[in-house]
Amino acid sequence: MTKSLSTRIFIGLFSGLIFGSIIQYFLADISLFSGTIVELASGAGTMFVNMIMMLVVPLVFVSIVCGVCELKDLNSFGRLGGKTFGFYIINTLVAIFAALGVALLLSPGKGVDMSNGGGVDIVATELPNLVDLVVSIVPSNPIAAFSSGNMLQVIFMALLLGGVIKSLGEAAQSAVNGFQVANKIMMKLISVVMQLAPIGVFALMLKLGATLEAAIFGSVVEYLALILGLLLLWIFVVYPFAVGLFTQISAKEFRAKTREQILFSLSTASSNATIPVTMRTLTDKLGVNRSVAGFGVPLGATMNMGGVSIYITIAIFFVANAFGAPIPMEQLPALLFSIFLLSVGAGGVPGGGMVMIGVLIHQMGLPVEAFAIVAALDRLIDMVLTSCNVVGDTAVLTIVNETEKSSDAKLAAAPAQA
Repeated sequence: MTKSLSTRIFIGLFSGLIFGSIIQYFLADISLFSGTIVELASGAGTMFVNMIMMLVVPLVFVSIVCGVCELKDLNSFGRLGGKTFGFYIINTLVAIFAALGVALLLSPGKGVDMSNGGGVDIVATELPNLVDLVVSIVPSNPIAAFSSGNMLQVIFMALLLGGVIKSLGEAAQSAVNGFQVANKIMMKLISVVMQLAPIGVFALMLKLGATLEAAIFGSVVEYLALILGLLLLWIFVVYPFAVGLFTQISAKEFRAKTREQILFSLSTASSNATIPVTMRTLTDKLGVNRSVAGFGVPLGATMNMGGVSIYITIAIFFVANAFGAPIPMEQLPALLFSIFLLSVGAGGVPGGGMVMIGVLIHQMGLPVEAFAIVAALDRLIDMVLTSCNVVGDTAVLTIVNETEKSSDAKLAAAPAQA
């Protein structure tokens, strides 16, 4: 009996991690294993992630254009956009305040003296400016937006083009047909590449297992457990419960249908690289409308960072306490606003959360050495927080899709009531 793709990804994930750990602890002196095999695994893993990433920009652009063209009218586009954006903001804020409550209650890092840790230099960076962030959505050079993978700019161009095509009606039907064919091609490409996922995941996890320095985790196990515990709670309890509460899909069914997405995001640690899997999970498994998924998934990979919000909040309290600079209560409002902006600006790439924590460490005047602790643990945390981010996208869009169905039903019933 042929195993499902999610099962094969699961096998690849854990077998790669186990094999990599064996190399680190038992075969480190043999250059064939610690050198050649790890390098080959690193190369294979990088190639697999690159294959996924090369599909992301065209997939996002084509999917959004198709999604807008398939809307019943442009008024529904405004409603959909407003709801999706609003739900993403609410999701991020809930995650921040929940993590803040836990950090204030448990005081991670309190009583730990890490002031003698080794230093790591970080580059000073200003906190993102909200006005600049909005202004930069409109690209001055469309080619540069595509080549750099600037998702907000790509989304803007796709929305604009889709809206114009939709407004032309029958005169632009050939363009609609062309984009629909392009969308089918992109989905087929994703299916082909995803067949390689078990091998790519095995390679990525082998390298992680072979290079992870377990000794580093000993002194900060509580910090690690706290973050991972909160992230897993969000993935397996909070998001499924919310979907079960607001939609016809049960929490158990939601967990089952996001399993492949979780396993894939664990290995890539990239929301952007997981976009194709998220799209397929929503449309094929959860029955979400393609227009909702096409608009919401790339936007979510860019700005819906519930996992990053939890990570940044707990991490900044931990390093502040551990390095003898606890955060006073009067600074909390400014800190929370900064965390919100940094979470939105983290980007769906591996290590995005760590970079933003580095920015905050500098801006708050915390010891530079604190960044060493964050960096040492980031790879393991980044895997789980990415899963939290993408499952959050899926949960929000499943709920948005349910509200859209309700809105459409009300509109359809209105003439009969008149």
